[in-house]
Amino acid sequence: MRELPELLIPASSLEVLKIAVIFGADAVYIGGEAFSLRAKAKNFSMEDIEEGIRFAHAHQVKVYVTANILAHNQDIVDAREYFSELKRIGPDALIISDPGLFLVAKEVCPEIEIHISTQANNVNYMTFRFWHQQGAKRVVTGRELSLKEIAKIRSEIPHEMEIETFVHGAMCISYSGRCLLSNYFTGRDANQGACTHPCRWKYAVVEEKRPGEYLPVYENERGTFLFNSKDLCMIEHLPDLIEAGVDSLKIEGRMKTALYVATVARTYRKALDSYKKSPQLYQEQMPWYLDQISNCTYRQFTTGFFYGKPSEEAQIYDNNTYIKEYTYLGIVGDIDNEGRFCLEQRNKFSVGETIEIMKPDGRNIETIVEAIFNERGEAQESAPHSKQQLLVKLSICPDKMDILRRQES
Repeated sequence: MRELPELLIPASSLEVLKIAVIFGADAVYIGGEAFSLRAKAKNFSMEDIEEGIRFAHAHQVKVYVTANILAHNQDIVDAREYFSELKRIGPDALIISDPGLFLVAKEVCPEIEIHISTQANNVNYMTFRFWHQQGAKRVVTGRELSLKEIAKIRSEIPHEMEIETFVHGAMCISYSGRCLLSNYFTGRDANQGACTHPCRWKYAVVEEKRPGEYLPVYENERGTFLFNSKDLCMIEHLPDLIEAGVDSLKIEGRMKTALYVATVARTYRKALDSYKKSPQLYQEQMPWYLDQISNCTYRQFTTGFFYGKPSEEAQIYDNNTYIKEYTYLGIVGDIDNEGRFCLEQRNKFSVGETIEIMKPDGRNIETIVEAIFNERGEAQESAPHSKQQLLVKLSICPDKMDILRRQES
């Protein structure tokens, strides 16, 4: 059996980074306040990056920092300063797509590994060889590649070069995510990190000789979303990814909640570990993986291009609404001698409610909210205010960094 691939998890904030680490990541990728393609994510200050790296390294987890915008002239000077600061902090790798930023990073911090982003349109083995010759350690495959094509790349590149592939999450509909729609419609450049996700909007067609008559866009009567795609999910196909020679399994979602990250990280971690023990055990536990992966905010799933060009039914679907089975309540903080713990509330909950404690080891434990106290130590019946600092007592005492969630009917 091949070595297990790395499980690479996204984080939108320092809090989510810590959850990703605790819930099973081998590595975490994050965006700084500059040069990242997720400008709407909370992103990390330099202080947060430094603290996140310390926390991750203490748990033997790597941290990669994205700098994957397509840089303009005015970005170059700032990039030198940014990479100089990262050189001091010491992430495990930089994720870059722009050749200019690649050269700047090589000059400023040559000791930090460089991984080539999917934004660079990496769809053939000669591209991989090119980046290897430039000094890149790893290349992220284009989302258009099949497993057969990835296996061919693996056979044609140096053994020490690593292949990273997206295996779960949203699928950009444009070529490897290099979208022009956002800039065209709103003036916000997706390739500079400001995407407004126009591929998720509803569209209609107007025929030039019938102005004002709006015709909904249909795809074989499957829906009205011309550009949209189902979410990628490869939890059932990990053996094929491993056999193709993928070194890192990348989860999309640098704008997702801690609950989403914890759920996906824990599920893929358990699946990989089970497969390592026994392929049969992995298959036997598949119903649990599929159930768990559905317990966070998600849309319908597809295997993307991994098994060849997908059909219309595999990409387009008839409902753009995310399905939500659990509500995220918060992360367990410090616990006192009476079993009360600190919590920054994320959604409303009340005394007497039944909620779940979600643990990194795979257990989900039902418990009852026994008491809620505000910052002044005063009891209250519910927690309606987002991000309120609370002390909470449950019928079962959780552990620090457990996730609290509520199942919705």
